[in-house]
Amino acid sequence: MSSLMSNYGRFPVSFAYGLGAYLYDEKGTSYLDFASGISVTNLGHNFEPVTKAIKEQAEKVIHTSNLYEIELQSRLADKISKASFGGKLFFCNSGAEANEAAIKLARLYGNTIHYGKRYKIISMYNSFHGRTYATMGVTAQEKIQQGFTPMPAYNQYIPFNDIEALKAAVSLNDTCAIILELFQGEGGVMPVDTEFLKEIRRICDEQDILMILDEVQTGYGRTGHMFAYQLFGIEPDIMSLSKSIANGVPMGAVVAKDKVASLFTAGTHGSTFGGNPLACAAGIAVIDEMLRDKFLDNVKSKGNKLKEYLNNNLPNGCTVKGEGLLIGVKTPYTPKDVAEKCLSKNLLIVPAGNNSVRLYPPLNINDDDLIKGAEIFVSVIKEMGK
Repeated sequence: MSSLMSNYGRFPVSFAYGLGAYLYDEKGTSYLDFASGISVTNLGHNFEPVTKAIKEQAEKVIHTSNLYEIELQSRLADKISKASFGGKLFFCNSGAEANEAAIKLARLYGNTIHYGKRYKIISMYNSFHGRTYATMGVTAQEKIQQGFTPMPAYNQYIPFNDIEALKAAVSLNDTCAIILELFQGEGGVMPVDTEFLKEIRRICDEQDILMILDEVQTGYGRTGHMFAYQLFGIEPDIMSLSKSIANGVPMGAVVAKDKVASLFTAGTHGSTFGGNPLACAAGIAVIDEMLRDKFLDNVKSKGNKLKEYLNNNLPNGCTVKGEGLLIGVKTPYTPKDVAEKCLSKNLLIVPAGNNSVRLYPPLNINDDDLIKGAEIFVSVIKEMGK
């Protein structure tokens, strides 16, 4: 009997090692990885530059703490800032921590700039922002909150892509921030409507409300852009990152414009392990690869090939969603059943809400493996329909 708590519903397989787009169990059986650890190992397994950076840094120093300057942390922050909207960075260890920090920044802004009159945080139904208490509070899903209510009273939920609900929610002039995903991953890879997003940006500018974009799952090349907001011609005030930022080494980050970032002064927030030398060494290797010439263009090309194959070969009743290699497929079947059937065919995928599954292959997967995975997935869906 395991000494582990039972808070995970796990699939019955354990992996001993990985290489590229494949994971291998203890018997050496290979599985084509279209999950990437839920968009974490975006450069695949044992990607040589990242593995080398981790090894070399582990032989030097792994951790010193944020009591001291960390040169690698500054280098990584500069790279992310230049690749995004020029903000300042705070490093932590996970997406939930990044969103927690974003929420704290928003509350600081409302209390400091607006003298406590702005406190409300608006989020979207079917969103997912984490499982800490504050991030669970902005995650507008009853199944996530069940057993932990009441949630903080400053949260307000509105339907995703509903402009009239948005306008009504901000009408009391008590909102400090609006947080949303550009593609709701847990919600079934549901895309934001461009007009809804632009209306949020307009309202935020007009009323001095902070726009927080949760790019934990969409950031770092997954959509074919370094960050998903670059698809839409807008910029957030705060952006949260994690998952693929260090290709599997736990790491998260918040990027915030100066008017917000300046509110984090000594003692207002912190993280023991956040941005330690090991994680930053991995992070530098990751971003250097993703900013390499043609990398993101190749992600777009592979995404188009995958969507084209799925659209041409999936049976009626299936809907393909997403951008780049952030692909969701709505099917007539229970997502867990689809994932289990794919597992039996040695393909790893990720269940989601809205009767959808997620296909998240490594961004540097070769075309043969990309189509091989698509073929397995299509065959599973066709078999389930018989």
